[in-house]
Amino acid sequence: MSKKILIITGDAAESLEVYYPYFRVLEEGFEAVIAAPSVKTLRTVVHDFEGWDTYTEKPGYQLNSHIAFSEVDPAEYDGLIIPGGRAPEYIRLDDNVPRIVSHFFEADKPVGAICHAALILNVVNNRAYFEGRTMTAYAACRPDVESLGATYAKETLCVDGNIISGHAWPDLPGFMREFLKQLNSR
Repeated sequence: MSKKILIITGDAAESLEVYYPYFRVLEEGFEAVIAAPSVKTLRTVVHDFEGWDTYTEKPGYQLNSHIAFSEVDPAEYDGLIIPGGRAPEYIRLDDNVPRIVSHFFEADKPVGAICHAALILNVVNNRAYFEGRTMTAYAACRPDVESLGATYAKETLCVDGNIISGHAWPDLPGFMREFLKQLNSR
């Protein structure tokens, strides 16, 4: 039976952090399902490092979500990917997100969290999932990682148990390699 991967995101997600995992999961022969606050056409953004103190943002590609958060039964999925960008800022406010994300930690399924995804992890109601673990995220999210009780790793790719974390889109090759390695070993 083919594996099924859930990608949770929304408007203003970083384009590469959605598309690269989505197509990589499909390439592996697995089913990839994009969940958002509602079923709609999402607008992604392109972040780049152009000599500013932080990243720049431009409009990206459009992407259709397949399912609304309220309709997600996380038990149907073998792994979770949380892209970054600005989407995590507001999708974490959706009442269904803590329920969805918590399931993957309770069931010890692979969770890929890149860039600003740490904002999502902060709404999970059980800090025991993160305490004493090591994770990474975009540098501006270091306080969010540390508030989980995790140690922030400066390395741009980190694997600790079922959590695969990365700084930003340049880390996607290793991020997806490690995520798929965990997925395939189960």
